[in-house]
Amino acid sequence: MVRIGAFFVGLFFAGWLLVSFLMGAVAYVAEPPQPTVEHEFHLAPKHVSFSFEGPFGKYDRRQLQRGFQVFKEVCSACHSLKFVAFRDLEALGYNEAEVKAIAKQWAIKTPDVDPATGEMSTRDPVPADHFPKPFANNVAAAAANNNAIPPDLSLMTKARHHGSAYVYSLITGYRSQQGYRNEEGKELLKEFPDAKTPEGLHFNPYFANLNLAMAPPLTADGQVTYGDGTRATVDQMAQDVAAFLTWTAEPKLENRRRAGLATIIFLLIATGLAYMAYQNIWADKKKAV
Repeated sequence: MVRIGAFFVGLFFAGWLLVSFLMGAVAYVAEPPQPTVEHEFHLAPKHVSFSFEGPFGKYDRRQLQRGFQVFKEVCSACHSLKFVAFRDLEALGYNEAEVKAIAKQWAIKTPDVDPATGEMSTRDPVPADHFPKPFANNVAAAAANNNAIPPDLSLMTKARHHGSAYVYSLITGYRSQQGYRNEEGKELLKEFPDAKTPEGLHFNPYFANLNLAMAPPLTADGQVTYGDGTRATVDQMAQDVAAFLTWTAEPKLENRRRAGLATIIFLLIATGLAYMAYQNIWADKKKAV
């Protein structure tokens, strides 16, 4: 009796599911969803080639140092790197003395407590410290950035699809909304008159909702002067800081790939040995058959 009841209950739910599906399909055909401005005009990240791409890719230490310089001189005023310590920069090719100097000269000081009075104070960062946040709290960050809190960039390239290309595309993707067309030639403001970028925001088709609070961070060639003599075009600076932020998100990328390659080689050798052992053990048995 219980089984019969369970059968009819299951049949009821299956039938209701089928009815719901059919009703949804009819509604979709009768009243298809209207296209949105984000769907019509949002762009996928640009194609850009980095040295660390592919199974055998490696970081270009010179590029990472240039990217760190761009972050230091342009991005650090608003964005934090809370998961990165100054001493981690040794992986970029800086020696111990250089790391100490970078930490000591960092424009933003590390919060501390005065041991004599117990009051809050600040001090120069040391290599063991993580990069200090540019704002005391989210309220201060929002107040200084048109009510938008600048995100931490430590893991940004892991948090976004096509992370490195996304960062590069976003930085170089600012456009004038007036007259902007998509690949089909449709003009944005003619198709969606109510989609005009609000005051205080900036149009960027590579951002999810097309408008973001961050102003273009890189506005002119030579905004940063590279110590290695590389010409600091906007495109070059964007590629360099995207590479640096890829390193902050995946500092062990090269080690992981080396371990993976070694594992594949080991498995191939082990498979070959296992096959030869199999052939050797069963050779006499096969002949007997």
